Amino acid sequence: MQNAMNIFRFPPFIALSYMLHATELPPTPDPTPEPIPVPTFGQWVNGLDDAQVQKALELVETHFQGASGLDAGAKQRALLEGLGSKFGPGIGFATLTRTVGDATPFLAEILDGQAGYVRPGTLDSKVLGQMDAALENFTDKQIPAVILDLRAVGPGSDMESAAEFARRFSPKGKIMFTIQNPSAKQERILTSDKDPLFSGILLVLVDAETSGAAEVLAATLREHADAMVVGEQTAGEGVEFGEFSLGGDKVLRVAVSCVVLPGGGTLSPDGLRPDVPVAFNPVLRDRIFELSQSGGVSRFVFDVDRPRINEAALVARTNPEISAGKSEEIDAPRDAVLQRAMDLVTAIQFFKK
Repeated sequence: MQNAMNIFRFPPFIALSYMLHATELPPTPDPTPEPIPVPTFGQWVNGLDDAQVQKALELVETHFQGASGLDAGAKQRALLEGLGSKFGPGIGFATLTRTVGDATPFLAEILDGQAGYVRPGTLDSKVLGQMDAALENFTDKQIPAVILDLRAVGPGSDMESAAEFARRFSPKGKIMFTIQNPSAKQERILTSDKDPLFSGILLVLVDAETSGAAEVLAATLREHADAMVVGEQTAGEGVEFGEFSLGGDKVLRVAVSCVVLPGGGTLSPDGLRPDVPVAFNPVLRDRIFELSQSGGVSRFVFDVDRPRINEAALVARTNPEISAGKSEEIDAPRDAVLQRAMDLVTAIQFFKK
């Protein structure tokens, strides 16, 4: 009590200082250290030199408790499985009897007077002619933007076709990409040898199933036509495949050539990252592609206002909400990727003005 009384006899700032020093605060605990990541088995293997790899294999064969199962066949199977895991999707299997789904038909239309929409379905000469006609139509009608939808293009590694489609948008004289084959004496260089048919705003739609020639086309258009890529990261199969029979109906698919972009980058195995990521359910995507074959894609892009009850309806004793019933346009699913592309077209047009 005496000590407390003496404190209040001091000047206020001295008493406060005394109280602060007389009170011992608990020590501040050290921050929790970040956990050290544990390397994966693959990371361990990649950190070994050749001699260490060989020694590790010998030790496993000698000491592994299940070594009795490591016969020559098991080791070869493990080697093949490891190669597939390490270098996929450049190594894979197929069957001679595999079925390929029907190609999505070519579709072209003008969306809201702002953008020409083109969905090739396949990258072949017939579709190329259809796309040329569509691009000429867009140019004649002064449509400022084109949306090239590659999500319906099936797998394939015909890079010559990819180059032909890219030439419709790339400036003349540009090297579009190079094809390198270790067994060939020279690399193949594909260039643009004609003036583009369209040189306005270009957006390219892709998803996780966009592979091979289609993803090379998307990357080339981003490189040379300033295209904006919208959707999901592509499959990472920017290579040319060779198919080799294994007997029976089994086929081994091996990447025999690699596509190299002008900047030196490749698309295998990581694929092409979109400029604007948009995830979309592939089942719903396929449903929209099917429905749009009759009636186009506009109703899957633009929202339609549902009729609401109003004063005029009350006077007429009607209910537009009931009489409208189910409308195909109102209740149609929405293509989120294409919607985002149209939003970008509108925004770019706004800022250009």
